[in-house]
Formats: sequence, C-alpha cells, structure tokens
Amino acid sequence: MQTSDKLVMMVNQIVRNVLVQGDERAVVVAADHMRKFWEPRMRAHIYQHVKAGGEGLTPLALRAVNELERLETPAAAS
Repeated sequence: MQTSDKLVMMVNQIVRNVLVQGDERAVVVAADHMRKFWEPRMRAHIYQHVKAGGEGLTPLALRAVNELERLETPAAAS
C-alpha cells in the first residue's frame, strides 16, 4: 500500500467515525484531528494527493483536507 493510499484510508475513516455528528461537524472535527495528530509530512503528502486529483477521498474527506489546509495557511490566523 502506498503512502497516499494509507492516508486516504485514514482520512476517510476519521470522517466516517465522526459522521454521526453531522456533515459540517465531521469536516471540522476531522480537520482538527489531522492538525493535532498528523505529522507535518503526512499533512504535506495529503495536500499533494489532493492537488493531484484526490483519488479515493470521499467528498467529506476532501472537504476536511481542504479545511485543514485553510486552517494552516498564515492568512487564516489573521
């Protein structure tokens, strides 16, 4: 299993596990989880995967990755 495949599986699983809280909340909770517990290189790798098309990510997982990236951009802090 390639790194991208493993990370895709992990993001999809995180979202699926918190989906009971509703779609919008699942996106936020999943993004926060990745921000807190994923190493920077894992986050960089999933961003690259999304830029390459995001194959395998569910729509909510894709939104969670995009939310994570938004939270990590310097402009989001201001």
